[in-house]
Amino acid sequence: MAGAALTHACPHLTTAPLLVCAPGRVNLIGEHTDYNDGLVMPIAIDRCTSVRIGARSDHLLRVTSQGFAQQLAWVLPLGPDREPAAADAWGRYVQAVVRALQDAGYSLAGADVHISSDVPMGSGLSSSAALEVACAYALLRRIGVQPDLTALARLCQRAENEYVGARCGIMDQFVACHGRAGHALLLDCRDLSFRHVALRFAVATRVMVCNSMVRHALASSEYNERRAQCEAGVRQLAVRRPLTRSLRDVSSVEFADLAPGLDPLLQRRCRHVITENERVSAAAAAIERGDAAGFGQLMYASHASLRDDYAVSCAELDQLVEIARGIDGVYGARMTGGGFGGSTVNLVRADQVAAFTRTVTQRYAQRTGRTPEIFACQASDGVREADASGTRHE
Repeated sequence: MAGAALTHACPHLTTAPLLVCAPGRVNLIGEHTDYNDGLVMPIAIDRCTSVRIGARSDHLLRVTSQGFAQQLAWVLPLGPDREPAAADAWGRYVQAVVRALQDAGYSLAGADVHISSDVPMGSGLSSSAALEVACAYALLRRIGVQPDLTALARLCQRAENEYVGARCGIMDQFVACHGRAGHALLLDCRDLSFRHVALRFAVATRVMVCNSMVRHALASSEYNERRAQCEAGVRQLAVRRPLTRSLRDVSSVEFADLAPGLDPLLQRRCRHVITENERVSAAAAAIERGDAAGFGQLMYASHASLRDDYAVSCAELDQLVEIARGIDGVYGARMTGGGFGGSTVNLVRADQVAAFTRTVTQRYAQRTGRTPEIFACQASDGVREADASGTRHE
């Protein structure tokens, strides 16, 4: 796969079984900015989706999953009628990747595929992108193609947009491809330029994820509506500022003058995106100077904006952030991911992790009747290949 052009024929088939792993992600800051040509700063985490792929001598693609009873089987290539959508959500993502690869000009080969994952589904940690990237990478390696990682991310985003129906930006797929251990990924979603930012306060802090245990479903939630609202806001802004092509083109200073001419609802949606881009830039600077406290304050500000202006939080996420705010040693907390459920990300002093976990568990259960799933995560590498024995290939 060279660059963004996905038109290769099959050079040769790989018959040896392979294991491909793609990570989930936690977005440290920069939420709902990626589909607005904005800035994001996620990390790939040390939880991943694994795809074990073995060759078949026929044209059957048979897919099983550790967590689901349904077995998928398609004869390749998928026909023009596109076959009925898989019944389970995980199957629809696999089917979407197959369709996107075919539409890109690849002749896929028969294979047995088994999927396993320790990325919690519906938790806001991008289990869907991890699944897409791992499957696409494995299917390409099966036909002897060494994927270009940026093109792979674009293809997987297209699979989710066009075949699943979630109008997501490219952040999740991009960090699943380009993540680096010990670093955050500062990505400009307008031109896909990026750099890895070393987490200078990583030794003294831990990134803690608190899963609210409220599941979200982005394709059927208000996620697509938020994107449409941003696009409507851009159209209204462009009347007064003709060069406006996306919310990335407008600074918060300019927006203060332009906002009174917008519909009040669109004012709030646009204000979140515009100020969130500025928070990402400020957060990158805080990381580079080792300022955990400054970074944490930006996290709190991000959550307030997501709650009040973008309206994608929920009562359980708000409770988790409020509880964290009252615990000694917590620098910052915010919802992470698309919202409407899922998880919070918290920056916690390393010597306070046990107390943080105990206190959040107790107080969240008292307030909501739910037991959160809480774990530390480390910034990890993106998609990677191993042989069937688990030996990693660099």
